[in-house]
Amino acid sequence: MSKASNASILFAAVAALGLAAIANPASAQAAKEHCYGIAKAGQNDCAAGPGTTCAGTSKVDFQGNAWKAVDAGTCLKMGGSLQAKAGNTAPMPMMQDGMMNDGKKS
Repeated sequence: MSKASNASILFAAVAALGLAAIANPASAQAAKEHCYGIAKAGQNDCAAGPGTTCAGTSKVDFQGNAWKAVDAGTCLKMGGSLQAKAGNTAPMPMMQDGMMNDGKKS
């Protein structure tokens, strides 16, 4: 094969990959989950309770009714909740062995 032919094949492959990424943006969205109680004040992505307009409106660190979008499967490991919760206690991340920092199994 000639250098021009190799370059054409390489260009076509790169273009096809780029088009595939543009054509399927939903896969990036599907890989996220709402994680409640992990955002610092004013850094939530949404849902910060009644009377708020959404993103950036949490008033305190770890506000239980405010969420951040995180990679699917990571919320509980960070000590967050998949559902809104009362209060604003700091999250307790899991250790590598699946135990919480308080010694309890998740």
